Amino acid sequence: MIKDKSIFIKNIYYMLAYAYQSLQQENYKDIATEKFDNVHNLLAAILAKGVALQLKQGLYREYVNHQDNLMLLRGKINIHGSIKNKIMRKQLLTCDYDLLSENNLLNQIIKTTIVLLIRLANVKEKYKNELRKELLFFNNVDTLEAKSIKWSNLTFQRNNRNYQLLVGICQLIIEGLLLTTESGVYRLQSWIDEQRMCHLYEKFILEYYKKHYPVLSVKAAQIPWGLDDGVSYMLPKMQSDITLRKGNMVLIIDAKYYSHTMQTNFSKRSLISHNLYQIFTYVKNYSYSFGEYENKVSGMLLYAKTDEEIQPDNVYQMHGNQISVKTLDLNKDFFEIKQQLARIAESHFALSKTH
Repeated sequence: MIKDKSIFIKNIYYMLAYAYQSLQQENYKDIATEKFDNVHNLLAAILAKGVALQLKQGLYREYVNHQDNLMLLRGKINIHGSIKNKIMRKQLLTCDYDLLSENNLLNQIIKTTIVLLIRLANVKEKYKNELRKELLFFNNVDTLEAKSIKWSNLTFQRNNRNYQLLVGICQLIIEGLLLTTESGVYRLQSWIDEQRMCHLYEKFILEYYKKHYPVLSVKAAQIPWGLDDGVSYMLPKMQSDITLRKGNMVLIIDAKYYSHTMQTNFSKRSLISHNLYQIFTYVKNYSYSFGEYENKVSGMLLYAKTDEEIQPDNVYQMHGNQISVKTLDLNKDFFEIKQQLARIAESHFALSKTH
C-alpha cells in the first residue's frame, strides 16, 4: 500500500488534521511543511507541539479525592478511619476531601506517552529534547502502565476539550505503535496497525465532507431495519461510516482500509463478499425508510488503494439501486486526494465544484 513513504506519512498528518480540527490551526503550520521519514517522528512532533501550546495555557486540573489524618475537619469525616485514630489515642480526624490537582488521568496519559517516546530509538533526538523540556512541567503527575489505560472511560467537556487531540495522539502511539517484549521493554511497530488506520481513514473522509460540503447532510448515520412488524429484538445495529444526503438523494459510503482489497478463491479474484453484502443491506434498508416517497439511495465501498495489480473500479445496478466499488489513492499529493473525494460527491449529487 505504501509506495512513497514520505508522501504517505504527510497524508497521515492531513488525515489527522481533519479528524482533529485543532491541527488545522496556525500553530501547527510548521509541522505541515516538515518532511518525516517515519510515522513515529510525525506523532512525536505533533505531541511536542500540542503539549507546548497547552503548557502556555496551563495544565488541565480537576478535583481529585484525597484522604488524610488532620487536626481540623476538612471535607467529610471518614468514620472508620477516625474511630481507628481514637483507638490508637491519636487526636486526629480522618477526612475525605477533594483537591484541585494536575495529577489526573488526562495528564497522566500524556506524561506516560512522553516518557515512552523519550526512551525509543526510532524517535529523533530533536523531538526527544522538546519532550524532555516539557516533562519538567509534569513533576506532580504520575505515570501509568500504558497497556492498562481504559480509553473508553475518557470523557471530554468544555474545560478539557483541548486535550482531545493530545490524548488521541497518545492513544495512537500507545495502541497503534507500541509492543511489549517478553522482558517488558517497549518497542515500536514499523507501522500503525490496519485497524487504527481504518478508523482514521473513516474519520478523515467523514470530516472532509462535513467541512467542504455544507450543502449536504453528512453523518455517520445509524440505518433502521426495514421491518414489516416493527419487531427488532436482537437485531444488530447498522452503523454506516459516512452517509451523505441531500433531500431524497443519499450516498452511503463504507470506507475500507485493508492490505488487500480483493479475495481469492480457487485462483479467481473477486470483491470481498461480506463487504458487498453489508453495503447492499444498508442501501436497501435506508431506501425502505422513505416509504412511498421517491428516493435515490446508492452505496459505495471506498477502499484505500493498494499495490495490487488489479484494483476494483466497478458500478453495479442492483434491484433499483446503484452500488459502486472505488479506490482512493493515499500515495498521491493531498490535493489530488481531495479532488478524488470531490468528484465522488459532485458527480453523485450533481453539484458544482466547490474548490
